[in-house]
Amino acid sequence: MDSTIVVIIIGSYLLGSVPFGFLIAKLWKIDIRQHGSGNVGATNVWRTINPAAGLLVFALDLLKGTAPILLAQQFTSNYWLIILAGIAAVLGHTYSIFLKFKGGRGSATGLGMLLGIAPDIFVFAFIAVAILIYTTRYVSVASILTPLGVTVAFWLLNRPLPYCLLATLVTIIIIMRHIPNIKRLLNGTERKISFKKRQAS
Repeated sequence: MDSTIVVIIIGSYLLGSVPFGFLIAKLWKIDIRQHGSGNVGATNVWRTINPAAGLLVFALDLLKGTAPILLAQQFTSNYWLIILAGIAAVLGHTYSIFLKFKGGRGSATGLGMLLGIAPDIFVFAFIAVAILIYTTRYVSVASILTPLGVTVAFWLLNRPLPYCLLATLVTIIIIMRHIPNIKRLLNGTERKISFKKRQAS
């Protein structure tokens, strides 16, 4: 493996580890880990601070998944090496070295990877996320169902095998990270998201 790719993979993990939700919440002098679900992802920031802050975190977490893919593509055409950079970013987000190997659930960063390797499928996935969140008010439902749909799309459209396997792996990681949400959905205790602006105290 070329040393440049090794550096990119390590850098991808470190970039993925940057806890934007934690950092942005600090602007409101809030430790987001001590509020709401305790998660550092966009949904908890949305609920705890306000929708604008949540959307900013979502955009930054998404870019953490896109940037490593695009960078790796500049140095190699090997699909396996490209997806290693993306996987490193997702693992960094979910197991951040800056948060004692804790982090978000990987949905936004996984979606960012999708933007990098399959922009056409990304468009449909993004629309699906928006529709599911708007109609159900459950971010977790969109976060679970969309990756499943994306994985099916990769296989049905005969995309490169490494990308199909990547989609499958990321989907498994995301679902595993959402097990607590699945339990709450089944118990009827999962919180819905509100689109009303909320100011943090």
